[in-house]
Amino acid sequence: MGTRRTVGVVAGALAVGTVAAAVTAFNLPDPDDSPRSTGGTPAATAEITKQTLVDRESHDGVLARGDSTTISSRGSGTITALPAEGTTISRGKAIFRLDDKPVTLLYGSLPPYRTLKTGVKGADVKQFEQNLWALGYRGFTPDSTYSWATASVVKDWQDDLGIRETGMVEPGQIVYADGRVRVDSLSLQRGAVVGPGTEIEQVTGTSPLATVVLDASSGRLAKQGAAVRIELSEGKVVPGKIKKVATIVTKADDGQSNTTKFQATISFDDDVKSQGMAAVSVAFAAGRRPNVLAVPVAALVALAEGGYGVQLVEAGGTRFVAVETGLFADGKVEITGSGLEAGMKVAMPS
Repeated sequence: MGTRRTVGVVAGALAVGTVAAAVTAFNLPDPDDSPRSTGGTPAATAEITKQTLVDRESHDGVLARGDSTTISSRGSGTITALPAEGTTISRGKAIFRLDDKPVTLLYGSLPPYRTLKTGVKGADVKQFEQNLWALGYRGFTPDSTYSWATASVVKDWQDDLGIRETGMVEPGQIVYADGRVRVDSLSLQRGAVVGPGTEIEQVTGTSPLATVVLDASSGRLAKQGAAVRIELSEGKVVPGKIKKVATIVTKADDGQSNTTKFQATISFDDDVKSQGMAAVSVAFAAGRRPNVLAVPVAALVALAEGGYGVQLVEAGGTRFVAVETGLFADGKVEITGSGLEAGMKVAMPS
């Protein structure tokens, strides 16, 4: 992971005459080979556009379903049923059965830590009640107070699950996850006798995620919520967004400095199918130039007096205009030059 490949080249106000790097990177013509004729109408043209150019820096990553999470028992008893590996479990379904009673998956970030009963108040109550509501149960108001109305509805829910109707919810009866989960692996077999804290299974999310580990020097690229582009193993490029950034500090031995890296977890804007772990390349936005004039890199022509220009196509003919180049990105280049405006046409050399 972490291998860097240049996608866009920051030419950084590349002045006329300082073009060696651009010639090498983009195979631009040598200035001595530039045609000077302005006769005739070019067969192909392109438009000068005003747009935002984004310089991108690519790093290798891995496509998977994110980190696995351990599901442990909160109660004691015998495991009487387990899901098969690869099974997807959604809200309201049993994630395993203990003494032939379901341990039910619900959605939320706060783990169960106490018995919910009439009179209890708190964020855990609201989280549980929101799940009941999402499962279609009514007759109460989803809020932070576990009322008698909540208890009455819980009895209905318990009746549907086939368990004793107490109107109270014990921590061992439910498990919370961020959303649907996929069973990645089982830690024991049916018939095992377990106690509180016994590991039952490992689960992951159901949607593929890309992860990239960046060195400290590239950590600036990992900004939560930032848009990225992901090149899949088959060559398809899809948009994504940085969902989470984690700091990884590795303690060094022998008095050396600790190593800090950043792990970016990326979700996809489009549906992406993955049958397993695969290599990807993630292009992060390293620089941005808003509202600049840009042309395709191929529109640049070498001028006999040195430097580069564009062949401006006008009514009745063409003329060469010297330009200064800025950011090169996504096959386009930022240009500035006398009299240039968005909408003008430039020749595309054959």
